[in-house]
This record gives sequence, structure tokens and C-alpha cells, in this order.
Amino acid sequence: MFLDPNSWFGDNLVYPFVFLGTQLKKMGHKVNTIDMDKLENFDAIVFIEFPGINNPYFKKLIKNDFKNIYLIAQESPIIKPDNLDTKNHAHFKKVFTWNDPVIDNKKYFKLNYSHDIPKTFNFKTDKKNKLCTIIAGNKLAKHQGELYSERVKAIRWFERHHLEDFDLFGIGWDRYNFHGTFLGINIARLNRLTFLTKLLKPNYPSYKGKVKSKNETYKKYKFSICYENVRDIEGYITEKIFDCFLAGCVPIYLGASNITDHIPSNTFIDKRNFDTYEKLYSYIKNMPDKDYLDHINNIKLFLTSQKAYPFSAQYFADTIIKQITNE
Repeated sequence: MFLDPNSWFGDNLVYPFVFLGTQLKKMGHKVNTIDMDKLENFDAIVFIEFPGINNPYFKKLIKNDFKNIYLIAQESPIIKPDNLDTKNHAHFKKVFTWNDPVIDNKKYFKLNYSHDIPKTFNFKTDKKNKLCTIIAGNKLAKHQGELYSERVKAIRWFERHHLEDFDLFGIGWDRYNFHGTFLGINIARLNRLTFLTKLLKPNYPSYKGKVKSKNETYKKYKFSICYENVRDIEGYITEKIFDCFLAGCVPIYLGASNITDHIPSNTFIDKRNFDTYEKLYSYIKNMPDKDYLDHINNIKLFLTSQKAYPFSAQYFADTIIKQITNE
């Protein structure tokens, strides 16, 4: 993870950790994942997401009263509800998180999903031959604020009304997704049966398959439906909106309730301003070229300004290094 920026999910998502490792090595520190050396050889250990009380490394560190344990809590409460439980933070010296309400710059420090942000941009709007897309995995969750179902709602609306202006990409749309329980049995286990999930797959006429590169795909579209996995959580701004920005694609955003505290409102389209997809479609379809170019220019201005620094790999590395090596 300190060598390959695409080692987990592709599209440079691990770049901030690669950059962090490089900076630490320049300072004379040795950097390893926890499985690559003996625990007693580490001066500090950073867990990415709460490891769980039964994690063998975590248990051993607690048993040995190891003091310099840190936590990067990035995942949403849908995926990792234990990340936000402050009781789970007792054994960590400091916690790095996007969660705005808890930031105190003493124990809790602001850390966004971070990116390799270039210094200059040359967005070619004349290369965009389609109106709108979604790039997302097909997922389900039982959570009051989940937005997986809202993505499906958007997809189905475009398929029914304006399929010619919309394409769907991502993993899992060509398979049935078992979820929930039946007679106390977790039927999600059936998702391992590929032949069965393929047999029962739903029909998504807009589906174009997986993408090799989000960046190259987004460059072909003017707009993208860009919804977080969960809505109305302060500070939870993932890579999704920046994937659009870095490709010169205008995001249609729904997610963090305080998004404009961190990202200028003139860089994206706020889905909250449209109570129907009919109104949203009419707005983007009939947007004058000048207004569209204004959005693109505003994205450039934001990405090349200090306002984007908190979302950069440089900020990611600076924040962690300062709080760990200055102890």
C-alpha cells in the first residue's frame, strides 16, 4: 500500500498513503504495514478504520500497553458504524476523521478523503459527447440515510425517460444482489453463487459495464450523478465528487449536509435544489454553454486554490506526520 497507488481499488485511491510513506522515508523513518515486521519494532502504529476488539494485532498492542496507536476513520457509518463510536477511540492517542462535529484539534483531527491534485488542468469540453452518467457499485444497505436506493431511482428515471442521454457504469449491476435474512439465515451468502446471481440479474438498459479508468470515462460526459453512500452527515465527503472534478465533469451532488462549508457551491449542481428528476434533467439538458463553461472554470479555480488543499495528499501527509512525529 506504500508502493502502488492503485493497490486497493484502482484510480489512484491509495496515492495519499504512497505519498505519506515517501515523505516519512525522506525524514528517515522506516514505514511498513503491521504484518511486515515485529510489533515491538514499531514506534507508532496507525490503523485504517477501527480494527475491532478481536483484531489480534490490536489485542496484543492493548495487552502490552502500547501507547502510540492512532486511528484513521474514513468509512461511512453504513459500512463501519463502530468507526464513529467514541467508546472505541479510548485506546487511540489521536483519531483522524472527516467527522466535523467531533474535531477538536486535540484528540480528533480533520482528515478528508485525499487526492493527487495536479497544479494545472486542461479540460477539453469539446470531447464530451454524452450528457450524464453514473459510475458506482450496485449496493444495498438498511440505514435511514442510505443513498444506494436514490441512485437506483435516478437510473430508472433516466432509463424510462431519456435513455439516450444516460449511461451506467460500475460493478454488480449485471447480477442479482441477495441481502437480508430468511428464517434467521443470512441470504447474502448466496451472492457467492455467481451463476445464480447472473440468472436472476435485473435488467438495466443503460448499463455499459465496468470502467478501466473513472477519469477517462468521466471526460466523455458533461455531468455525473454523484451521490455519497449516505446523506446528511457533516463532513462526509468522499472521493466521488473529486473523481468528477479531476476529469472536468460537473457533479450532481447529494450527500454531506454541509458540503458548501468545504466546496464552493458554484462547482457542482446541488440535487437538493431539485425535487424531481424531470426538473433536474431539464436544467442540465438546457444549460447554456456559457453556464456550463462557468462551472468548469469554477472547478479549475477551486482545484488550484488553497481551498482544495485540505483534500490533497500533501495535506493528508502533513497532518499525520505533524501529529505523530512531533509527539
